[in-house]
Amino acid sequence: MAMDQKSLFPDITPARDDGNPTGTQTIDYDKVLNPAQLAAVTHDAGPLLVIAGAGSGKTRTLTYRVARLVENGVEPKSILLLSFTRKASQEMLKRAGVLLDHRCYQVSGGTFHSFANAVLKRYAAKIGFEKGFSIIDRSDAEDLIAMIRKEFSRAQDERKLPRKSTLANIFSRSINKAMPIEEVIYDDYPHFEFQMETIARIWHLYQQRKREHYFCDYDDLLVNLHRLLSENEDIRQRLTTSYRHILVDEYQDTNLIQADIISLLSGPQKNVMVVGDDSQSIYAFRGANFKNIITFPDRFPGTRIIKLEENYRSLQPILDLTNTIIDEAADKYSKRLFTQRGGGVLPTLVAGINENAQSRYVTNEIMRLVGQGVALQDIAVLFRASFHAFDLELELTRKSIPFIKFGGFKFTESAHIKDVIAHLKVTRAPKDKISWFRILLLLKKVGPKTAQNIYNAIDEQGMGAAGLLTADLKVNTASGIDRLKELVATLQDETASIQQKGESVLQYYLPILQQRYDDHPRRLKDLQQLLAIMERYENLDGFLSDMVLEPPNSSADGQLTGDAQTSRLNLSTIHSAKGLEWHTVFIIWALDGRFPSHHAIDSPDALEEERRLIYVAATRARENLIITYPSQVYDRATQTVLYRPSRFLEGIADDMLDRIYFNPMA
Repeated sequence: MAMDQKSLFPDITPARDDGNPTGTQTIDYDKVLNPAQLAAVTHDAGPLLVIAGAGSGKTRTLTYRVARLVENGVEPKSILLLSFTRKASQEMLKRAGVLLDHRCYQVSGGTFHSFANAVLKRYAAKIGFEKGFSIIDRSDAEDLIAMIRKEFSRAQDERKLPRKSTLANIFSRSINKAMPIEEVIYDDYPHFEFQMETIARIWHLYQQRKREHYFCDYDDLLVNLHRLLSENEDIRQRLTTSYRHILVDEYQDTNLIQADIISLLSGPQKNVMVVGDDSQSIYAFRGANFKNIITFPDRFPGTRIIKLEENYRSLQPILDLTNTIIDEAADKYSKRLFTQRGGGVLPTLVAGINENAQSRYVTNEIMRLVGQGVALQDIAVLFRASFHAFDLELELTRKSIPFIKFGGFKFTESAHIKDVIAHLKVTRAPKDKISWFRILLLLKKVGPKTAQNIYNAIDEQGMGAAGLLTADLKVNTASGIDRLKELVATLQDETASIQQKGESVLQYYLPILQQRYDDHPRRLKDLQQLLAIMERYENLDGFLSDMVLEPPNSSADGQLTGDAQTSRLNLSTIHSAKGLEWHTVFIIWALDGRFPSHHAIDSPDALEEERRLIYVAATRARENLIITYPSQVYDRATQTVLYRPSRFLEGIADDMLDRIYFNPMA
């Protein structure tokens, strides 16, 4: 049911809470809810924390809570339901309306940001926006940052500064994590420490320009709402009188500002119900604060805690493993997930001799499951980082298994991968104008016209890529053309292995990568993964042929899609898989040093989040859970061989986890 913003957030007027004078009920709550859900739904008053384990009916509980409050006579407009997506809140209100009646559609439901916008539009003058304000989207915000960034180009080389998108990420992360700009740079962008002072100046100018033009970016909505509530007691009292009951979904994903806003809105009655799972807090990179759900009882003394532990998704052997994994968490609400469903096989841990063995095992198992009648779209392969799926994607394509990918990008469609492959392509297809242009436009002071002239000169030589070495190019040597000639000469050596040629291209490309991309450390990992894939090939033609196989189409939300009528395997980052479920789930690259990553191992907080990440992945499975890792991986960063399974799986008893070693050559 579509609801516009006015219906989501009506005019703010004092609300009544008359209760239900007749005491009649149309919903048999005792019959449709389990005891824990019933306790949460029928909670009387005061703060309530519902720890909703994976698959335990979180949305169902919130939906029935809304219906119960309305059925008991609470004025719908005085109920505020906050979620992280407009779709989620609307779906809950729609379900509540079906359960009860149309009154549930009048409940004030929406996202934190839409609620903030509705309130700020009414009280903009109180925070210095006498003429109102305009919300600028991410693109507009980046353009404003770019204008300010350009002002610093007179004093220094502008290219040394982070790009506008990176600056926007730094500024947003500072707000959402409640951290100074300097700390964000130290933690996430240490290669920009030398620009710390300039970045801080750009930040202050960005804030100033927004005020001058009455702009609010996405983060400002929360910041200004918090400021409005903190500095204006009369407005805060009016809002706390208007909203008698506050319900918050996915509370573990709130940041510090959002948690403060809930406290300020709660009023003296403290009728705040938050639902979430500390074990599924995996969005720290977006600013989510794990401590919010842990410290909720401290923020709201007298909090009643109810745990939803009955799972309606997974078979018990899967729950036994996930319970054991999360039991080792340092800071948590203890719980034991259980199910009334019987049967099930043990989860499996598979050690492949190398990465391709891992990919071949997963592919073989998928084909076996499909042969047994499991629909391809009911199988998922999950991974910590998008590049972990690169080798598997090639194997799936080779076996003609269609797939759809969520989160990250398909590596052959990313710019830095395309750049490296283009250098190799021209040695086999010297008339590949697209690849030549891609290579040449990476050079300094080489635009499309110069690139065309160079291409023509090479083509006239009739010597393939070697024509670059003899052609009269008439290009300034400062462009870097001599370095490119040296690379092409190296690539002409037919005695060199595919991996050696890849190493040469990477060595050449690394300075370009660092200059063009602010997130070059992450992209370098992608390129190192590409080199690992190249090790499997005996000739360059075979490698290049696999790289140009037709991939699914790319969509704007970061997923790769194809024909909607075709059954496809699901490939997904774990972050993108949260909230979803499948008959069978594979978790790949469960290798210590990769999952958890080396970076996380050095940080206790990051290590705890990685534990929660594997827990989220494992609890997506209904019937089968298979965890895999390559047992021999050379890590270039540490110059060590990684061979142990994830530390989160160490010590798991044999009666909880089957173990298999897979060597396709044996």
